[in-house]
Amino acid sequence: MEIILLTVRLVLSAVFGIAGVAKLVDPEGSRKAMLGFGLPTFAAGPAAIFLPILEIAIAFSLMFVDTSWPGAIAGSILLAMFLAGMIYQLIKGNAPDCHCFGQLHSEPVGISSLVRNVVLFALALWLVIGGAKAQGMDLANVGTSTLVVFFGTAILAMMVAIIGRQSQHSAAQTALMRRIEMVELMAGEGGTVDRKHAGSPSDGLPMGAFVPDMPLEDSRGQIISTRSVVSEGLPTILFFISPACSPCKALLPRMNEWATDLSDKIKIAFVSSGAIAVNSEIFGELNGRTMLRQKDREFADSMNARWTPSAIFIDSHGKVASHVAAGDTAIAELVERVRSSDLDAERLHIKDGDSDSSAKPNEIGTKLPEFALTAIDGREVSSSGIDRQTLIAFWSPSCPHCSKMAEDLRKWDSQKGPQDPDLLLFSDGDLELHSGLGLTSPVVLDKGYVVAATLGMHGTPSAIMIDESGRYASEIAIGAPNIWALIDKKV
Repeated sequence: MEIILLTVRLVLSAVFGIAGVAKLVDPEGSRKAMLGFGLPTFAAGPAAIFLPILEIAIAFSLMFVDTSWPGAIAGSILLAMFLAGMIYQLIKGNAPDCHCFGQLHSEPVGISSLVRNVVLFALALWLVIGGAKAQGMDLANVGTSTLVVFFGTAILAMMVAIIGRQSQHSAAQTALMRRIEMVELMAGEGGTVDRKHAGSPSDGLPMGAFVPDMPLEDSRGQIISTRSVVSEGLPTILFFISPACSPCKALLPRMNEWATDLSDKIKIAFVSSGAIAVNSEIFGELNGRTMLRQKDREFADSMNARWTPSAIFIDSHGKVASHVAAGDTAIAELVERVRSSDLDAERLHIKDGDSDSSAKPNEIGTKLPEFALTAIDGREVSSSGIDRQTLIAFWSPSCPHCSKMAEDLRKWDSQKGPQDPDLLLFSDGDLELHSGLGLTSPVVLDKGYVVAATLGMHGTPSAIMIDESGRYASEIAIGAPNIWALIDKKV
């Protein structure tokens, strides 16, 4: 029993020590985590420093039998506080980043983090219940052979963890290389894509953005609106193809099979380019399917669907509900995820294949983090006060891209009707620089973008849509075109 208690102490000591050091070397990440758990701004910074110091102190105390009991008491109290905070956030529908081990390992609060903390709390509580006299062997009394076995086992466990981590990175790298090879195969008219400029096949409009409304020709040469195709009561999968694309032709039988199997749940539409006769000759098997023909690549470019074949899922309201899937494997994965999804679900969106099922901070459907601030005109704004669709925009007076869209934003803000979303602008800088914006909507000066960072800010200009219940209704939209797509505005 003595050696078991010593092992428990050393395990807890290692966990607290690693967590403390990892947080201490990443104070900014720790501060953001504190904000995510609801700490006020003035307390987040000091707490981000105090917590890792406390964890390191607990780690040291657990190493020695004379100080182990008070260390176990402090550790169990701290773990109980962690558990209470996690459960509270989950009950509210939030999943803040726990930042438990700094940049070594960070994950949204979920079942796995709860289970881990319950186990650690149980171990610490065992030491507390045992009392000061039942803390196991003193390290000084442990034989050399026992220490060698113990630390050898610890090193072996660390090596296994490192190898596992490297295997994950290797698998991700292999998948990326396969995607790049697929891009080179499918790009252009038989040409290759410069890898430095290829970008990501999953680039596209943010989920939650409206599909651009553009006039295209159907297979009979008649003009048809893209919006009318994707807003007819059923979700839609858009397949982007090309007469010059050999993989498109090879994938055609499967696309027709999917269209038949899902016809009662999903509408299938194909977007191509080139002459009608050429498309009919190559894709003649599309009889009965909707075919939209671009003059060049105007619609595909507006959707950022730069590769063929590729596919994207659109919900029944005409909003983007998936990332672009490029290549036969990615398209098949997207179709299967759509097939297995509840298509009547509120805030319907399809996660990427490598995403886990747990909700992440700022993900569609999660609750907006709590905040309460005062706008420059004296109005009080808070997360609890959001009861209409609201576009939260992130701004900077020194951002040239913000300056370019300022007039359009001002015009939309002054002319928007009751059916349009509200606007809430987060910015930084002097009051004088913002008083000339001319917005009727509230503008909040968030020094250092402390609150904005917890809301999902990703540079300026960027924006996110929040629904009437205070939950995320879109991904972060970066840049003016994607921001306008969130509110279905043409500029």
